[in-house]
Amino acid sequence: MSNASPAAWPELPLAGWRQTYETLHLWTQIVGKIRLARAPWLNHSWHIALYVTARGLTTSPIPDGTNTFQIDFDFIEHALRISTSRGSRCEFTLAGNSVASFYSKVMAALSELGIAVAIDEMPNELPDPIRFSQDQTHASYDPDAARRLFQILVSVDGVFKQFRTGFLGKASPIHFFWGSFDLAVTRFSGRRAPLHPGGVPHLSDEVACEAYSHEVSSAGFWPGSGPIDFPAFYSYAYPEPPGFRSTRVKPVEAFFSEQLGEFILPYDAVRTAAQPDQVLIEFLQSTYEAAANAAHWDRDELECTFGQPGIVRQI
Repeated sequence: MSNASPAAWPELPLAGWRQTYETLHLWTQIVGKIRLARAPWLNHSWHIALYVTARGLTTSPIPDGTNTFQIDFDFIEHALRISTSRGSRCEFTLAGNSVASFYSKVMAALSELGIAVAIDEMPNELPDPIRFSQDQTHASYDPDAARRLFQILVSVDGVFKQFRTGFLGKASPIHFFWGSFDLAVTRFSGRRAPLHPGGVPHLSDEVACEAYSHEVSSAGFWPGSGPIDFPAFYSYAYPEPPGFRSTRVKPVEAFFSEQLGEFILPYDAVRTAAQPDQVLIEFLQSTYEAAANAAHWDRDELECTFGQPGIVRQI
């Protein structure tokens, strides 16, 4: 898992980088929508997500006829890089761009590489959206804040991957959803869920219904928004079983948000802990158990011990 040193879990108060967060959120939507336009639909919208790398976030390879291309955010050199399986590459610096200029540069780079892609220019899951090509409002990029966000994502990704090894049933990859700007992991009971009622703000009912077609216990990290004005971890169950929200979970700083309908653990409770990885695992495990017990999941069939490097799981 990730390093427990303070450098692995840096401070990132939302107030200090809100404008960069808003701009970066929209940039990731542009890149994510390019993957959405080309990748075949995968259950629960898994085909649209981005992934944490050693330098930032990536689309992973995107189909382009008999070739592929990949788009990477590099938060160490603060650049966007587009590479193809033919060996060609374009890149540009992130700083100094509005959403409109970022969109223009991405589309120009794709054209230069011989890749024709059209996307829906309206942002998703955000209030008062502005077309990407017209958005000069969002134009902030603080390299230090982006670098600290990246370090948090690296640390969280490592803990989430360890947590994922303790489950034998269907589980999602550790992936970054650009619509809500969160890094998430989801476990499935294997049972169908009742039809989702839709009504998720700024998200189509069709997508919401497909995403929640099966019972889930889902957890993630995001920098904060709305009523949670600070970086935090979350965990929820769909459908929410009776008794879930009243379960006592770990650590003591975790609480159930009635407004959001999910458990919340402030990021700072993890960051300042003597063993941040262990505190986060406690939150993930206890909230999963709250969901699985309340919904009567077949835990004996679905769970196993956490994996260890180089050691085959015992049967």
